[in-house]
Amino acid sequence: MANSRLVIVHRRTELQELLDRHATRGQAEFFLRTRGRTIQEVQYHHDRLTTALTTIHAAVPAEWRHADVERADLNRFLFTPEDVIAVVGQDGLVANTAKYLTSQPVLGINPEPGVNPGVLVRHSPDTAAKLLQAAAPDRPAERLSCQELSTVTARLDDGQELSGLNEVFIGHSSHQSARYRLTTPDGQTERQSSSGLIVSTGTGATGWCASIALERGGRNLPTPADPRLAWFVREAWPSPTTGATLTEGTLDPGEQLGITVTSDQLVVFGDGMEEDHLTASWGQEITVHLGERPLKLVT
Repeated sequence: MANSRLVIVHRRTELQELLDRHATRGQAEFFLRTRGRTIQEVQYHHDRLTTALTTIHAAVPAEWRHADVERADLNRFLFTPEDVIAVVGQDGLVANTAKYLTSQPVLGINPEPGVNPGVLVRHSPDTAAKLLQAAAPDRPAERLSCQELSTVTARLDDGQELSGLNEVFIGHSSHQSARYRLTTPDGQTERQSSSGLIVSTGTGATGWCASIALERGGRNLPTPADPRLAWFVREAWPSPTTGATLTEGTLDPGEQLGITVTSDQLVVFGDGMEEDHLTASWGQEITVHLGERPLKLVT
């Protein structure tokens, strides 16, 4: 069996982005000052992430290989079955990473406890380092206790598919109305024109989905490990040819929501990563259902 590999996922810091854009630290400092901010604030957050990454690198077991990947490169990185994933950053970065995984354990590491909520990045850098050092060299998944979090998958009729840990969105690529025919699990259908659909997991039920549910008076949303999904249509427009009666519901295991595209095209993306999306053209069928690959989050 191949040795395990630790893949460390992180984002570029604001300081790094500023230096790329403004070339020098002095120019970056001037830019921040014109907006009422200081370079010291940005440096502080940069240093916290850098310290966390240094701690995790130092904790990689001697028998393991390791690799680093930035968020922007996730869709081009090849994960392997023996990988252990260390996500260092905010909760959203775990969701961004989850869609590219199969069953690899994910260690969420919070570089700034008290700043990030820590819903998915549950470990401090020091705690994460101890967990890695305690894991068996060749069978880390057996030593790392994990909670399985439900995912959601959207599949096109040509075989393309995309998954999300929080939610998938189906809609127009701009602010135009999305037009489609919706089919619910019980066979009801309706032609709709809306701002798009969101199908959310229990993890996503604390985010975008929660705000929609709140606007509608509150709903009984699934929990992160619950094998159910919640779906909502955003701003359905009633007209002589489109309806607004089938606008929310849940999907149990084995059930699916069907969308037949009646616009020139619609896009499908997961967890806010619009740059990594599927495109469905007129007449194509999209089905959305519970994902077959839950995220294994190290507890």
